[in-house]
Amino acid sequence: MNSTGNESRHLGVHIDRTADDVYAFASDPANLPAWAHGLGGTVEQAADGEWIADSSPLGRVKVTFTPRNDLGVLDHYVTLPSGETVHNPVRVIADASGCEVVFTLRRQPGTTDADFERDAGTVTADLSRLKELLESD
Repeated sequence: MNSTGNESRHLGVHIDRTADDVYAFASDPANLPAWAHGLGGTVEQAADGEWIADSSPLGRVKVTFTPRNDLGVLDHYVTLPSGETVHNPVRVIADASGCEVVFTLRRQPGTTDADFERDAGTVTADLSRLKELLESD
């Protein structure tokens, strides 16, 4: 089945580190290859706030990040080789025993059920790697 979009799934992970620690690490695009394999294995800065992921499963993509902030907002925009841009909302939310990182996966128009599930699995694996990296320090 294909979808016309409009479906979102909130995928999260609890990390036993402060929100400030997690935000500092995750907001640095140079750290992406260590945990965000969904964006690829290498990234290089193209311009202020823009990075290129060359080994992305999607091909060569441009990633533009929200400026650093005190609100835990890690949103980024991924411009695909087709020229289409996808907004990815991400939040680091403090709680009493650490923080939660929540990625809102939005189903893109024409995405099959299988592809949406695959995308959710990729994001979940990326969040799990982030947790593992930050809790092993």
